[in-house]
Parts: sequence; structure tokens; C-alpha cells
Amino acid sequence: MPDRTAPPPPPVPDSGRLRNVVLIGTAGSGKTTLAEALAHAAGAIGRAGTVPDGNTVSDHEPIEHQQQRSVQLALLPLAWRDCKINLLDTPGYADFAGERRAGMRAAEAAVLVVSAAEPVGPTVLALWRECRAAGLPTAIALTHVHSAESVTACQEAFGEGHPDTVLPLCLPAFRDGRLTGSVELLTGRTYGEAPDPDPTARGALVEAIAGEDDTLLERWVAGEDLDPASLTAALRRELGQNTVHPLVCTAAPLGAAELLDLIVDAFPSPLDRTDRTDQLPPADPDAPVVAQVVHTGEDQYVGRLSLVRVFSGTLRPDTVLGEDRVTALTSPFGHHQRPVPLALPGDLVCLAKLGHARTGDTLSTDGVELDRWPQPEPLLPTAVEAHSKADEDRLAQSLARLTAQDPALRVEQNPDTHQLVLWCTGEAHQAVVLDRLRTRYGVHVDTVPYQVALRETFAGTGTGHGRHVKQSGGHGQFAICDLTVEPLPGGGFEFVDKVVGGAVPRNFVPSVEKGVRSQLAKGVLAGYPVVDVRVTLTDGKAHSVDSSDTAFQTAAALALREAADNGAVRLLEPVDEVRVLLPDEYQGAVLNDLSARRGHVLGTEPGGPGLSLLRAEVPELELTHYPVDLRSLSHGTGTFSRSYVRHAPMPPALAAQYQ
Repeated sequence: MPDRTAPPPPPVPDSGRLRNVVLIGTAGSGKTTLAEALAHAAGAIGRAGTVPDGNTVSDHEPIEHQQQRSVQLALLPLAWRDCKINLLDTPGYADFAGERRAGMRAAEAAVLVVSAAEPVGPTVLALWRECRAAGLPTAIALTHVHSAESVTACQEAFGEGHPDTVLPLCLPAFRDGRLTGSVELLTGRTYGEAPDPDPTARGALVEAIAGEDDTLLERWVAGEDLDPASLTAALRRELGQNTVHPLVCTAAPLGAAELLDLIVDAFPSPLDRTDRTDQLPPADPDAPVVAQVVHTGEDQYVGRLSLVRVFSGTLRPDTVLGEDRVTALTSPFGHHQRPVPLALPGDLVCLAKLGHARTGDTLSTDGVELDRWPQPEPLLPTAVEAHSKADEDRLAQSLARLTAQDPALRVEQNPDTHQLVLWCTGEAHQAVVLDRLRTRYGVHVDTVPYQVALRETFAGTGTGHGRHVKQSGGHGQFAICDLTVEPLPGGGFEFVDKVVGGAVPRNFVPSVEKGVRSQLAKGVLAGYPVVDVRVTLTDGKAHSVDSSDTAFQTAAALALREAADNGAVRLLEPVDEVRVLLPDEYQGAVLNDLSARRGHVLGTEPGGPGLSLLRAEVPELELTHYPVDLRSLSHGTGTFSRSYVRHAPMPPALAAQYQ
């Protein structure tokens, strides 16, 4: 049910007065604290971080409090001056990159939150590059700032050789290493204990902004004192073109109002969504409705809740979107839902009980399909078993609901090992998935060791004699066959009949092959399927009365097992090709680690500015924990993909552990 204890949603303006802004930053950067400070400054909450019932507005899922980290996208609709600001707070932890990318899809601009308490490291630069690659206009909010040196460090780090493209918009004042106030250099607005005006700092900012506009530059060179409105309009154009990046210093509550002013004055609206890499429809309120589900959650009263970004058309109750009919629109605020009458192009609203829509799905009135945003590939396997029969009965349905909400989760029933495997993006994601199974759906599972699909094969030729003779009154069982088994590298399975003289009647030859195939599937050494062999039926005997299909199947299996005893059987392990993309500075450590994992490096090549792409073949046994280890080795900046190549012989010492 919509909760009316939350503040009412901001009024819905026209699309030109909407601002969709995604907050991006690493874990611990102060992103969620900044989001709550912005909500407090906008009057949406009585004190920073909470709504009237005392719950936080961003991290409202229990596991977020337990782990003290955001694990999902949170929307905070704010009203500031004459605009509605949809503030999208995203998780900073790498496991939840899919939530960050969903926020980027829903927004027209980003604020990269950078902590001055730490150097600008590779993890922050990776987020910066991601914003640049997406064509997302980006400003910088510097948190935990204690001196002007932090501002200079940001200009050097994000200027990419042109530090003047990172524009400090405020002149901060400090006392005892603490931010006490600032003055906006363009407008002259003051906040807190404002410092003395600095004409030099304002002149440098004005020159940087006017430098991209010939008219403004001429006026500036002529000695004219440019008015704030002209400079703000020029800043808005240049930020929209991603050629400059404003910077604001924040230390809650200071800096919040400055950032809100910047968002209203200079950030693009949905009408300005241009020069982006994604092909999205224009924000026309009279066009057919085209929207996309950017997040799926659950409410204890209404069930599934879909957070939807409207790209075109006007969404109203009773609108039919594909197979679903909209019943009501609500505006989220933390875990509260407030009813709204409609959603204009660019707005974000929640829809309840969409039976068919999953995160990433397009909702439209005319069948339009939007591309999905790229999801991180889940590469950390977790094998699970239902804790009890009651859990087993609910497990499949619960996992189906979880995968509808979380595209980064992949569920696999492994056909080789028969294990139920949850593929997650990392250990934190794994913990969230297991917690949601338990707390949302009451399903308890036990984690068990993940099994790799091993194989067996013959390393040399072996012969076997299978004799199955039984007599117990009436018809007995009689079948004898002789087999030769030899390796067939990469050839799968081949069955050859070389019996002469009818020693094995023609009608029983298929029975022999059937028995061989059955035993190959069961294994002959350690219970793993046998592959890449040629089995030749060379001789045998039959009885006119007692021979049967079943008897020859059994004799064939016995002959195959004897051939295994007479020939060298070895274990094969799956080998994957791994492609690792990471900053150059971590290349040596990652290469050494791949070698320690019995990997064979195929080559290295440039992967982009300051990046390397490593290619290697690595046994799958060595990759079960690799997502976590690579993140540690590369300080959260490395990514990898993997694809199966082949099964290869396992070293004898290691194979002995699996026999």
C-alpha cells in the first residue's frame, strides 16, 4: 500500500524541468551520505538520512544495514527551485555494477563522487572511463575535502591532459582542515562561512567557459564582465557536450545546495538527451509510450514493484503495455510509495504487479524494443542444495523471481554434475542472493563444493573380454564379446564392428554398442564420462536360446571395464580461454597469478588508453574463485570473460585427488 507518512512527491513539471542524475562512486566515497544530504537540503527529509518513520531513504533493505553497503539502485525524487530532480543512488561495490549501469541508462547526467581522503586511484578512474564511454555528461562532487590541494589532484586526474576541463565552480573556505563554506564563482551565491572573493579564480573559470563560445570570448577579451546567466547557459551547453566537468566540494551539509543549484542550472533535461551512445526515442509527450524497467524489487504489501524510466509518451493508469496493464503509478521514496497521476517523458515511476516484465525489458504501446544495457557477467559459481523438502518445493519458483529482478544472477542446473549452481558477480552479490532467498521467500539452502565437469579418456590401447553367462532354470543369460579401445583425440566416440563369421549375430551388435555407450557415460575409472575413444567389437559368442539384448549390453560393459584395467585411463579437465582487461600497472601481478594457476598465456595487447588485454588458457578448476582474486590483484579495476575451449589431460598428481 502507498505509505502516506512519507513526504509528498515533488510536483510533476514539464520534461524540460526534469533532471535525472545518477550518483556514481566507489564504496566508502560518501555517495549515500551525499544523497541524503541533498534530500535534506531539498526539504524532503527532516534530518539527513531518514524519513518520518526513522528509516533511511537509500539503504532500506536489511542486508544493506548488516553489510553497511548499498546493494541496489535507490531513487530519491527531490524538488529544488522550479525543477524535479530524480536522484539515482547506485551501489559503489563492484559486485553490483549492473545496478550502476541501470542508473546510468535512466539518467541524463552523472555526478562522480570522489573522496579526498584517498588518492584518485584506478578504481575511480575506471568509473570515470565508464561514464565517458557511455557519453554521460559528468560532474564531480569532492567529499571529505580538507584543502584546496584535493581540487588540484582531481583536475590532474580527470583532465586527461587538459586540467582546465575540470572546473571548480566554488571557492571553498577551510578552518582546521574542515570545509566551512564556499562562494559560487559564477553567481556569487555564498554558503556557510564564505571566503573572500578571489577575482583571479573567477577569471580563470570565466575564461575556461567562454573559451568555447566565440561571442562570449570576444565580450570577455573586450573587458566586459559577463553576466551569470550567459555563463551558466554556456556551461550547460559545454557540459551537455561533455567537454567540461564542473567540480563542487561537499562536506555534509555544506555543498549540498551548491550541487542542487548546479544540477538545476547546468545539467541536461530529458529534452536534451543527445550525443549518447544509446539510441533512445525523443521525449515527446504525445508519442506512443516507450519505457524500460530499470530495477525490480518487492514490496511486502503489493508484491513485485518495477521502477520504470519513461522515454517517450505519457504514462497513465490503465495504459496497456504489451501483456501488462498499468493499474497505478507511484513515486518511490526509500521504501515508501506515493501515488502520482501520470509520468511524463523522462520521469521515473513505480508500477506494481507487472506479471511479465523483468529488469531490462521494454514496455511500449506499439511494440518498440529498446536495447538492454550491458550487464556484468556472473562468473563466480555457488552450488546449493535445498535444506529440506519444504525448501526444495519453493526453491525453483523463488529463484525464478530472483532472476526476474536481478539480471546479474544466472541459475544453472548443470547437466554434467547435476548440481544447482548460482552464478554471481562476486562474494557480496552471492551473500545478497542467499539472504534474499531466506528473508524474502523463506527458502533455506546449503552451499556445497562446486564440482567441475571432469572427463575420462584412454591414453593408450586396451583390450577387454566381457563374459556374462548365468543359468538359473529356464532361459538363462549368455553373451560374450571382445572389445578393443583406443584413444581418438577430439573425435568424440566411434563404434566399429569387425566381427567376422557371425560370432556375434547382427541383431545383437546394436546391443553391444548400447552397452558400451551406457558404460562410457558412467565412467571406467572415477565415475566421470569417457570421451574421445574408438571402441571396436572384434569377437564374441552367442547362444541360440539364452542370448538377449540385455545380456550383450552387460557383457559389453564388462569388456569395457576390463579394457580400462588393461589400458592407461587418464582424467581430463575443462580448459577455458580467459580474456582479462586491466590497467597496465597490474599486468605483471596478474600474469604471475595466471601462471600459478597452470595457465598458458597466449598473448597481450593494448586494451585502450592505459589498459592491457591478456589472453590465456586456464584450467576451469583454477577459476572457481578467480573473480574475487582478480579484483584483489587489480584493486577492483580488472574484468575478465571466459569461454570453454576443450578438455585437456590433468596432471597425474592432481588427478589422483579425484580418483
